[in-house]
Amino acid sequence: MTHALPTATAGPGAAPGLAFAVKDGGVLDHAAVPTLRFALAIESVSGPASIRSVALSVEIRIAATRRAYNPAERERLAEVFGGDEEWRRNLHSLHWTTLTVNVPGFTGSTVFDLPVSCTYDLEVTGAKYLHALDHGQVPLEFLFSGTVFYAEPSGRLQIGRVGWDQEADYRLPVAAWREMIDRHFPGTAWMRVRRDTWERLAAFKARGTHMSWDDAIDELLDSHE
Repeated sequence: MTHALPTATAGPGAAPGLAFAVKDGGVLDHAAVPTLRFALAIESVSGPASIRSVALSVEIRIAATRRAYNPAERERLAEVFGGDEEWRRNLHSLHWTTLTVNVPGFTGSTVFDLPVSCTYDLEVTGAKYLHALDHGQVPLEFLFSGTVFYAEPSGRLQIGRVGWDQEADYRLPVAAWREMIDRHFPGTAWMRVRRDTWERLAAFKARGTHMSWDDAIDELLDSHE
Protein backbone atom coordinates (compact mmCIF):
# COMPACT_ATOMS: atom_id res chain seq x y z
CA MET A 1 0.00 0.00 0.00
CA THR A 2 1.29 3.47 -0.89
CA HIS A 3 0.67 6.62 1.10
CA ALA A 4 0.51 10.16 -0.32
CA LEU A 5 2.78 12.74 1.26
CA PRO A 6 1.00 15.15 3.58
CA THR A 7 0.82 18.61 2.05
CA ALA A 8 0.76 22.13 3.35
CA THR A 9 0.89 25.55 1.80
CA ALA A 10 3.95 27.57 2.74
CA GLY A 11 3.65 31.16 3.78
CA PRO A 12 5.24 33.99 1.80
CA GLY A 13 9.02 33.64 1.55
CA ALA A 14 9.07 30.10 2.95
CA ALA A 15 9.99 28.43 -0.34
CA PRO A 16 13.61 27.65 -1.17
CA GLY A 17 15.33 30.58 -2.88
CA LEU A 18 15.89 29.80 -6.54
CA ALA A 19 18.45 31.49 -8.78
CA PHE A 20 18.22 31.40 -12.57
CA ALA A 21 20.78 31.74 -15.37
CA VAL A 22 20.68 31.10 -19.11
CA LYS A 23 23.83 29.18 -20.00
CA ASP A 24 23.38 28.59 -23.73
CA GLY A 25 21.01 29.17 -26.62
CA GLY A 26 20.56 28.07 -30.21
CA VAL A 27 18.37 26.24 -32.70
CA LEU A 28 16.37 23.24 -31.50
CA ASP A 29 17.17 20.37 -33.87
CA HIS A 30 14.42 18.31 -35.50
CA ALA A 31 11.65 20.69 -34.44
CA ALA A 32 8.43 20.67 -36.47
CA VAL A 33 8.16 24.47 -36.31
CA PRO A 34 10.86 27.17 -35.92
CA THR A 35 12.07 26.71 -32.34
CA LEU A 36 14.96 28.05 -30.30
CA ARG A 37 16.25 26.33 -27.18
CA PHE A 38 17.81 27.91 -24.10
CA ALA A 39 19.74 25.99 -21.43
CA LEU A 40 18.16 27.29 -18.23
CA ALA A 41 20.17 26.67 -15.06
CA ILE A 42 18.19 26.66 -11.80
CA GLU A 43 19.87 26.49 -8.39
CA SER A 44 18.44 26.26 -4.90
CA VAL A 45 20.43 28.91 -3.06
CA SER A 46 18.91 28.48 0.40
CA GLY A 47 20.01 24.92 1.09
CA PRO A 48 19.81 21.49 -0.55
CA ALA A 49 16.02 21.32 -0.60
CA SER A 50 14.37 18.51 -2.52
CA ILE A 51 12.51 20.25 -5.31
CA ARG A 52 9.68 18.05 -6.57
CA SER A 53 8.77 20.32 -9.51
CA VAL A 54 8.50 23.95 -10.55
CA ALA A 55 5.52 25.31 -12.51
CA LEU A 56 7.41 28.14 -14.15
CA SER A 57 6.17 31.15 -16.11
CA VAL A 58 8.79 32.86 -18.26
CA GLU A 59 8.46 36.23 -19.96
CA ILE A 60 11.14 36.95 -22.57
CA ARG A 61 11.84 40.54 -23.57
CA ILE A 62 14.12 41.95 -26.24
CA ALA A 63 16.27 44.58 -24.52
CA ALA A 64 16.53 46.68 -27.67
CA THR A 65 18.36 49.56 -25.94
CA ARG A 66 21.34 47.33 -25.12
CA ARG A 67 22.83 47.13 -28.60
CA ALA A 68 23.91 49.45 -31.41
CA TYR A 69 22.33 49.56 -34.88
CA ASN A 70 23.86 50.30 -38.26
CA PRO A 71 22.06 52.63 -40.71
CA ALA A 72 20.48 49.76 -42.68
CA GLU A 73 19.10 48.17 -39.49
CA ARG A 74 17.69 51.51 -38.31
CA GLU A 75 15.97 52.01 -41.65
CA ARG A 76 14.35 48.55 -41.46
CA LEU A 77 13.29 49.22 -37.85
CA ALA A 78 11.69 52.59 -38.61
CA GLU A 79 8.26 50.95 -38.51
CA VAL A 80 8.99 49.77 -34.95
CA PHE A 81 10.86 52.72 -33.42
CA GLY A 82 10.33 55.55 -35.90
CA GLY A 83 12.78 57.53 -38.01
CA ASP A 84 15.90 59.41 -36.94
CA GLU A 85 14.01 62.17 -35.13
CA GLU A 86 11.92 59.69 -33.12
CA TRP A 87 14.48 56.93 -32.64
CA ARG A 88 15.98 58.00 -29.33
CA ARG A 89 12.56 58.67 -27.80
CA ASN A 90 10.88 55.47 -29.03
CA LEU A 91 13.66 52.90 -28.61
CA HIS A 92 12.58 50.58 -25.77
CA SER A 93 12.41 46.95 -24.70
CA LEU A 94 9.97 44.72 -26.59
CA HIS A 95 7.85 41.91 -25.24
CA TRP A 96 8.77 38.82 -27.26
CA THR A 97 6.88 35.91 -25.73
CA THR A 98 5.51 34.39 -22.52
CA LEU A 99 5.44 30.67 -21.89
CA THR A 100 4.71 28.21 -19.10
CA VAL A 101 6.78 25.09 -18.51
CA ASN A 102 6.99 22.36 -15.87
CA VAL A 103 10.52 21.80 -14.55
CA PRO A 104 11.09 18.23 -13.27
CA GLY A 105 12.28 17.60 -9.72
CA PHE A 106 15.89 18.13 -8.64
CA THR A 107 18.07 18.57 -5.58
CA GLY A 108 20.54 21.42 -5.45
CA SER A 109 20.58 22.46 -9.09
CA THR A 110 19.51 21.45 -12.57
CA VAL A 111 19.80 22.51 -16.20
CA PHE A 112 16.54 22.52 -18.12
CA ASP A 113 16.07 23.01 -21.87
CA LEU A 114 13.57 25.79 -22.44
CA PRO A 115 12.05 25.56 -25.97
CA VAL A 116 10.71 28.76 -27.53
CA SER A 117 8.55 28.42 -30.64
CA CYS A 118 8.99 31.34 -33.03
CA THR A 119 6.91 32.89 -35.76
CA TYR A 120 8.13 34.27 -39.09
CA ASP A 121 5.05 36.47 -39.44
CA LEU A 122 6.69 39.84 -40.09
CA GLU A 123 3.59 41.64 -38.82
CA VAL A 124 4.57 40.44 -35.32
CA THR A 125 6.88 42.98 -33.69
CA GLY A 126 9.39 40.46 -32.34
CA ALA A 127 9.85 38.75 -35.70
CA LYS A 128 10.02 42.11 -37.46
CA TYR A 129 12.78 43.24 -35.09
CA LEU A 130 14.82 40.05 -35.44
CA HIS A 131 14.48 40.01 -39.22
CA ALA A 132 15.85 43.56 -39.39
CA LEU A 133 19.18 42.71 -37.74
CA ASP A 134 22.24 42.01 -39.90
CA HIS A 135 24.63 40.56 -37.35
CA GLY A 136 25.77 40.71 -33.73
CA GLN A 137 23.66 39.61 -30.79
CA VAL A 138 20.10 40.01 -29.55
CA PRO A 139 20.04 41.11 -25.87
CA LEU A 140 17.32 39.13 -24.11
CA GLU A 141 15.80 39.46 -20.64
CA PHE A 142 14.15 36.46 -18.97
CA LEU A 143 11.69 37.19 -16.14
CA PHE A 144 10.51 34.29 -13.99
CA SER A 145 7.57 33.59 -11.71
CA GLY A 146 5.58 30.54 -10.72
CA THR A 147 5.07 27.88 -8.09
CA VAL A 148 7.69 25.62 -6.52
CA PHE A 149 6.78 22.28 -4.94
CA TYR A 150 9.40 21.07 -2.47
CA ALA A 151 9.81 18.63 0.41
CA GLU A 152 10.90 19.44 3.95
CA PRO A 153 13.44 17.14 5.63
CA SER A 154 10.48 15.41 7.29
CA GLY A 155 9.07 14.60 3.86
CA ARG A 156 6.20 17.02 4.20
CA LEU A 157 5.33 18.57 0.84
CA GLN A 158 5.30 22.38 0.72
CA ILE A 159 4.24 24.91 -1.88
CA GLY A 160 5.87 28.29 -2.40
CA ARG A 161 6.10 31.06 -4.93
CA VAL A 162 8.76 32.23 -7.36
CA GLY A 163 8.55 36.02 -7.46
CA TRP A 164 8.80 38.21 -10.58
CA ASP A 165 12.02 39.71 -9.20
CA GLN A 166 13.89 36.66 -10.56
CA GLU A 167 15.62 37.56 -13.84
CA ALA A 168 18.39 36.41 -16.17
CA ASP A 169 20.05 37.89 -19.25
CA TYR A 170 21.32 36.23 -22.40
CA ARG A 171 22.72 37.46 -25.72
CA LEU A 172 21.45 35.33 -28.58
CA PRO A 173 23.56 35.44 -31.76
CA VAL A 174 21.59 36.88 -34.66
CA ALA A 175 23.10 34.03 -36.71
CA ALA A 176 21.13 31.51 -34.60
CA TRP A 177 17.83 33.21 -35.49
CA ARG A 178 18.75 33.28 -39.19
CA GLU A 179 19.84 29.63 -39.14
CA MET A 180 16.52 28.62 -37.60
CA ILE A 181 14.46 30.58 -40.15
CA ASP A 182 16.52 29.30 -43.08
CA ARG A 183 15.95 25.71 -41.97
CA HIS A 184 12.18 26.10 -42.12
CA PHE A 185 11.70 28.85 -44.72
CA PRO A 186 14.79 28.80 -46.99
CA GLY A 187 14.99 31.87 -49.20
CA THR A 188 11.44 33.04 -48.44
CA ALA A 189 9.59 35.69 -46.44
CA TRP A 190 6.03 36.01 -45.16
CA MET A 191 3.60 38.80 -46.01
CA ARG A 192 0.11 39.12 -44.54
CA VAL A 193 -2.60 40.86 -46.61
CA ARG A 194 -6.35 41.38 -46.29
CA ARG A 195 -8.47 38.50 -47.54
CA ASP A 196 -10.03 40.57 -50.33
CA THR A 197 -6.53 41.58 -51.49
CA TRP A 198 -5.45 37.95 -51.52
CA GLU A 199 -8.56 36.99 -53.54
CA ARG A 200 -7.79 39.67 -56.14
CA LEU A 201 -4.19 38.51 -56.34
CA ALA A 202 -5.28 34.86 -56.64
CA ALA A 203 -7.63 35.79 -59.49
CA PHE A 204 -4.82 37.68 -61.24
CA LYS A 205 -2.53 34.66 -60.85
CA ALA A 206 -5.16 32.33 -62.31
CA ARG A 207 -5.96 34.62 -65.27
CA GLY A 208 -2.32 34.94 -66.14
CA THR A 209 -1.68 31.19 -65.71
CA HIS A 210 1.30 32.02 -63.55
CA MET A 211 3.08 29.00 -62.13
CA SER A 212 3.89 30.63 -58.77
CA TRP A 213 3.03 33.62 -56.58
CA ASP A 214 6.47 35.04 -57.33
CA ASP A 215 5.68 35.06 -61.07
CA ALA A 216 2.38 36.86 -60.50
CA ILE A 217 3.88 39.49 -58.19
CA ASP A 218 6.89 39.98 -60.49
CA GLU A 219 4.55 40.80 -63.39
CA LEU A 220 2.66 43.33 -61.25
CA LEU A 221 5.87 44.97 -60.08
CA ASP A 222 7.43 45.02 -63.58
CA SER A 223 4.33 46.71 -64.97
CA HIS A 224 4.80 49.63 -62.59
CA GLU A 225 8.54 50.19 -63.00
